[in-house]
Amino acid sequence: MIERLGARSLTDPIRVAFSAECAQLTEILAELVDADLDRPTDCPPWTVRELIAHVRTGVGRLADMLAAPAPPRAEVDAAGYFGAAKFTAEVDADRIAGGRQDALQVDRAALATEFDRAWRATEAAVAAAPPDRVVRTRHGDAMRLGEFLRTRVVEVGVHGLDLAAALGRPPWLTPPAAVVIAELLTGGRPTPAALSWDRLTLIRKATGRAGLTAPERAAIDAADFRWLAFGR
Repeated sequence: MIERLGARSLTDPIRVAFSAECAQLTEILAELVDADLDRPTDCPPWTVRELIAHVRTGVGRLADMLAAPAPPRAEVDAAGYFGAAKFTAEVDADRIAGGRQDALQVDRAALATEFDRAWRATEAAVAAAPPDRVVRTRHGDAMRLGEFLRTRVVEVGVHGLDLAAALGRPPWLTPPAAVVIAELLTGGRPTPAALSWDRLTLIRKATGRAGLTAPERAAIDAADFRWLAFGR
């Protein structure tokens, strides 16, 4: 059952995180040169250009979703959205093909401008919608607006780590996005004290962007700690 949270407690921190992370990525995109776009990423077979196209499409989805009729009720939350069904071979193949197709339209000179336009259109659509609005995703999930926006923070933030690694840059994950992503991954529970991880480390470890050491695995097993798992 989907818990009905207060509009302000759910939406505002997520909107702040979405805007902060997208604004940060816009600045990075403005600095890229043509050679950067053909670099491989750790999300094979995507290049930097293709991964950027995937992220740009992802942040722009909500404007069209909010223009469509609202489902009668929410059926899944952000954690449920990142379920095993989203990472079947068929869905992954469609996701990869979509990113490559979108990349054909990526003009490096207009990259930052186009991304900025996409996420700001989403930001404006979210601001104009009722906080308890329900939307339907491309996978058919009926979700509360704030919960779907939470998944967009994950997409921009976690793929931002992939882009930083591919470009040889330090991670630029913003603090508001780190809070939203870490809380989703852990279900709001604290990580075992023995790990002494900051949020960036938690996110990198939990999403497979960094490996676990033997002592870390032991601490996780001893605490019976479980986090949300999803594909790259």
